[in-house]
Amino acid sequence: MHTLLYLLLDSLISLHFQGNVPGMAVLVAQKGQVLFEKAYGSANIELETPLEPSMAFKIGSVTKQFTAVGILRLVDQGRVHLSDTIQQYIKGFPSKGYPITIENLLTHTSGIVDYMSLDDPDPYIERRDFTPEQIIHYFQDRPLLFRPGFTFSYSNSNYTLLGYIIQKVTGMPYHLYMTDSVLKPAGLTHTGFATEQDVLPGRVEGYSRDKGYYQNADYQSMTLAYAAGDLYSTVEDLYRWNCALLEGKLLPPSLLQKAWTAHRLADSSSTHYGYGWYDNLLYGVRCIHHEGQINGFIAEVKYFPGEDLYVCTLTNLRSGEDRTTFSEGRFRLMENIALAALGKLGPPPASLPSGAIDRFIGSYRCVEKPKLVLKIYKENGRLYADLSNGTGRHMVLEPETATRFVLPDVLNVRTTIEFTPDGGLIATQDKPYVFKKF
Repeated sequence: MHTLLYLLLDSLISLHFQGNVPGMAVLVAQKGQVLFEKAYGSANIELETPLEPSMAFKIGSVTKQFTAVGILRLVDQGRVHLSDTIQQYIKGFPSKGYPITIENLLTHTSGIVDYMSLDDPDPYIERRDFTPEQIIHYFQDRPLLFRPGFTFSYSNSNYTLLGYIIQKVTGMPYHLYMTDSVLKPAGLTHTGFATEQDVLPGRVEGYSRDKGYYQNADYQSMTLAYAAGDLYSTVEDLYRWNCALLEGKLLPPSLLQKAWTAHRLADSSSTHYGYGWYDNLLYGVRCIHHEGQINGFIAEVKYFPGEDLYVCTLTNLRSGEDRTTFSEGRFRLMENIALAALGKLGPPPASLPSGAIDRFIGSYRCVEKPKLVLKIYKENGRLYADLSNGTGRHMVLEPETATRFVLPDVLNVRTTIEFTPDGGLIATQDKPYVFKKF
């Protein structure tokens, strides 16, 4: 089985990395045994340096699970409580009319605006260095987007605040506390925090492909990402991290399970997000996972607890908009790696004549949520979808059959659209939603 899986993954991945191109490191492990570990492409295309699995990538928002564990270790020690408010630790943080708790920050239910989404007149703001206090000051006076606990909205601001609260509680700089109290106890030797100026052995260069050819990724100060996304790591260390969590080296099992369990809102609906991890169905099975994107890099970590299966993919290519056919192919490859590891990789996508899909073009209204409209349209012989609420734009539809399509742009959960004989469609994302054409 291991040999067959190795051959399947190697043939699947190697097709995408011919010649001197930005690469990908992949690790698949199950029940404590590494089944596949290999790197493809180049760590530096200018020097034609082959990529190796032991090399270090920026991991972006995968950092959030580390910050979450940093806070939860303080919770376990009784130094912080999930019900504590921001103002108990950050005295100057403005009152928003509602208490905003540590748990609200961990679960992205605080209502605090994401500072990464704010428009700024300075075109070079990402190049500048910031202190945590300066970042917090940048967004702290903005009004809440919603009442805390009533809606989920992913926000980097939440984890910046958590990092700063760690500093306030411990009296140590965030990076020093994380290194001493989280990374070292986990046994991580190739994970840490580094600026662009630091000399880091095995550091991988990041690239973009916005213009149809490779370029060095735009410079971004890592101080801007801070506790929400400034770690680097390797596929080996990220697997070691998952093992350390399961072995109870960092948190008691009860607290880890709470972190790995989707939080519920005031109306009892699921957020599909725990404390630093997503928790939902991927490919029909439960998955604890997170993605990280930062200039030049994409990281994906997926743990399937029922199968005790871990899949990690790191790549040193991330285009700014990620709307090119090339980028779609990279994301689809990451999905197919996990499907292959699960034994669920089916045949290649069906090929449909351009004219066969014209009947699907139009606007569809959701029966369960009448304000939600899905627009299906065609560009260059392919179907795309837009959601009226802005949560999905220019999402490509890849045919699986003559009537069923998968949306590979939706990364956190497998999403399909099935066009029905009555002229409507069923969109499935954890559960089915019926849409009628109008």
